Amino acid sequence: MYCLNCQGELKPGKTSYTINRNGYHLIIDDVPALVCEQCQEPLFTEEAVQLVQQMIRSLDARRAELTLIPVAV
Repeated sequence: MYCLNCQGELKPGKTSYTINRNGYHLIIDDVPALVCEQCQEPLFTEEAVQLVQQMIRSLDARRAELTLIPVAV
């Protein structure tokens, strides 16, 4: 397979996934992906994308719970 960005060759590897969202920052290291040898652009597997999306949905729900905690003065 070839990179959609630069046409370099994609090789199996691992990379980080980073997202800044709804008041939190998430960094997941060692996510399986096809990584371009030339520009390092990752192409994540469908399974990895599904698992990351599940994590994000879970964090969004937990973040919403956190905002409901009253602060006593």
